[in-house]
Amino acid sequence: MKHFKHMQAASAKEAAKNAEAGTAAFIAGGTDLLGTLKDESLPTYPETVIDLKTIPDMDGIVEDGDAVRIGALATLAAVAESETVQANCAALAEACARAASPTIRHRGTIGGNVCQMHRCWYFRVPDDRFHCLRKGGDFCPARIGDNRYHSIFGDQDGCYAVSSHDTAPALVALGATVVTTKREVPAEEFFKANGVRSNVLEDGEVVTEFKVPKAEKSAFQKFALRKSIDFPLVNCAAAQGSDGQVRVALGGVYPAPVRSAEAEAAVAGGVTEASAAQAGDAAVASCTPLPKNAYKVEIARTLVKRTLMDLAG
Repeated sequence: MKHFKHMQAASAKEAAKNAEAGTAAFIAGGTDLLGTLKDESLPTYPETVIDLKTIPDMDGIVEDGDAVRIGALATLAAVAESETVQANCAALAEACARAASPTIRHRGTIGGNVCQMHRCWYFRVPDDRFHCLRKGGDFCPARIGDNRYHSIFGDQDGCYAVSSHDTAPALVALGATVVTTKREVPAEEFFKANGVRSNVLEDGEVVTEFKVPKAEKSAFQKFALRKSIDFPLVNCAAAQGSDGQVRVALGGVYPAPVRSAEAEAAVAGGVTEASAAQAGDAAVASCTPLPKNAYKVEIARTLVKRTLMDLAG
């Protein structure tokens, strides 16, 4: 692990200002960043690590009219156990409860989970041995290499990594907004293969909170090789608002969560076993799997159906 300066931020604005030059990294729970720094996976190393845990009042969970506001420093365990979140954003509570292990959930934050980098083994390899497209290389090695866990919906700007954040499809399905020190971004537009980032954040931009609209009903499903402490092969969230519209989002299938308008249209007249099955078929109709990951198409199809049936009760 290389040497770096350490700074404890007193406010999100102070943290953002000290990171504007692009030579700093933010740390909250540290469950993602520390491993990345130890492995030296990135093409450049941060000169300064800015600690966000010292910022007061950025871990609250409160009702605000028709929404729930969740501070970026709220731990995954706190979100999962919050009665407010369980009652109004059940899919998000379940997503946080299914992330990683109990130890990590009590340490990792929802902001960190949303902002974690993609888990692709070519992107994450120690000592930056695969200089992939997003780190200055010429192509994505997963396109022709071992791609069993990669995108089944094609590439995003040449990248075939997948969004493995458990919270991501839940936030998209619920129509959440990501609030930063600079702007407010719909969750559906937040996730993106962006250099070494997996989101649209710029240098000197800190996520401060999430505004999550209350849902009449919502549900979350996850399929992983191990039931505990594993990233999803595929995950899915569905939410129904007061207007009756159902929103469906898949994770683990593309560099960003995929909201499926086709699946939503299939259940526009109501969720039944037949319409949920049609929604599953519709959700994967445009899949273009790679040579080693076609099996994920059937998982995604089934997960959409199961999540919608959970939604229907």
